[in-house]
Amino acid sequence: MKILKLLQVALLLTSIFWVNNMLGQVWTDVTIEDYKIFASDGTIDDEFGHAVAIENGMVVVGMPYDDDNGPNSGAAYVYSATTGAQIFKLLPLDGTADAQFGYSIAISNGIAVVGAKGDNENGTNAGAAYLFDVSTGNQLTKILASDGVSNDEFGNSVDIDNGIVAVGAWRADTFGDASGAAYLFDTTTGTQLQKLLPDSGNNFQTFGVSIAIDNQMVAVGARTYFVAGEGFTFAKAYLFDAANGNLINTLQPDILNLNGDLGGFFADAIDIEDGLIAVGAPQRSVVFDHSGAAYVFDATSGSQLHYLVPDDAHDKDNFGISVSIDNGVIAIGSHQDDDNGFNSGSAYFYDAITGDVLNKVVASDGEVADLFGCSIAINGNTAVIGAKSDDDNGNNSGSAYIYSSNILGIESIDESSVAMYPNPSSQRVTIALSSWSSDLYDIQLYNSLGQLVKTIAESNFNAEKIIELDVSEFKNGIYFVAIRSGNKSIVKKLLVY
Repeated sequence: MKILKLLQVALLLTSIFWVNNMLGQVWTDVTIEDYKIFASDGTIDDEFGHAVAIENGMVVVGMPYDDDNGPNSGAAYVYSATTGAQIFKLLPLDGTADAQFGYSIAISNGIAVVGAKGDNENGTNAGAAYLFDVSTGNQLTKILASDGVSNDEFGNSVDIDNGIVAVGAWRADTFGDASGAAYLFDTTTGTQLQKLLPDSGNNFQTFGVSIAIDNQMVAVGARTYFVAGEGFTFAKAYLFDAANGNLINTLQPDILNLNGDLGGFFADAIDIEDGLIAVGAPQRSVVFDHSGAAYVFDATSGSQLHYLVPDDAHDKDNFGISVSIDNGVIAIGSHQDDDNGFNSGSAYFYDAITGDVLNKVVASDGEVADLFGCSIAINGNTAVIGAKSDDDNGNNSGSAYIYSSNILGIESIDESSVAMYPNPSSQRVTIALSSWSSDLYDIQLYNSLGQLVKTIAESNFNAEKIIELDVSEFKNGIYFVAIRSGNKSIVKKLLVY
């Protein structure tokens, strides 16, 4: 735990400036958010911003300690990313005290899933999850584990994609006390499809501490656990096939125990998109204790592609406490960064293909102990970042910040405007661009290690453009095609066989 003494404030600020200069990177520019949002009825200790999600201009924010249905019953809110306006407040029809509805949040195709890990329908703190239509604010269904029991805390983590809801229950007891479990459900019917478990486990493994799903692949995080006589099994991320529940692969960092951090809570945060997996390890002891790290993995091969640590890392920043990936960009929270004061927090943006840092942001009005970056989500060229301990509505009432293209200076592109076929391919690939208008663009092809393989530069085109790419001499494997035009960018995955 960090300790701050009033007499040391001046020394601390001087030290931070000195260390940043020694490390060769000083962040001096402040990226101004488009909007700062908070609950219209927020109050002390609500923790608005504990969880955030964004899709197609709709932002959903969890506030697990709202009291409308009793103390700490919880709530969630829907906002327009375009205007910052609050649209709906979401409450479960059967909300009760201490349910912590809003502890976790995800959204896909206009449906939000909201975790309530303290719900009591299956027993005390057994947990639940709810589905809502964000266009109306109406509850669609309530989801429970078929074998849920007291203290499972089902709903501590959630995600949703392509008609499937993924829910973690990190305190379930299949392999021992709090060994954990995860579940898959049909979005339309609420029917349980699969129960996911690791290949082995033991007490306090907390399998399900994080969860993500994309294109029928489910990623589940689990912490380090200990077995007497066998020693430690270090933290892992598990990959499953959503169609049948089969375990596909397991992911671990190249260094399992860095400076005695016992895994550093590797996979406490996880996200997956288009064959890339972003993993947070907020207690990696890179710079003294718990400065934090993040990783990028190839979902198909399980290979570690990038090890991400900011140049201005400091002790107990908890970089990697939250992660989100979309369109080739990784957003990473560092909620105990001190740039705006002790534990004020920050967020970083990285190129998922190259591993290069793109930007760092801090709240324009950030203050001591705001925990900006405790939650993060990115969709296209828009990101939302939670600051659950912001004090605008009272102590720890919480807030969130919305950033658009000014985060990166890159505007995202509608995926439907880019076609790439055939894919997979062994000979020639056609890349067709529609609804584009620019004087210059370039296409860069990267292999699965993030190495640049080929660059194609073209100029003077309007409307539709077709490019033929010869891949016959490329090695078999996964490649990433980065297309840029002016301030627009999109990344597509290509399989060469």
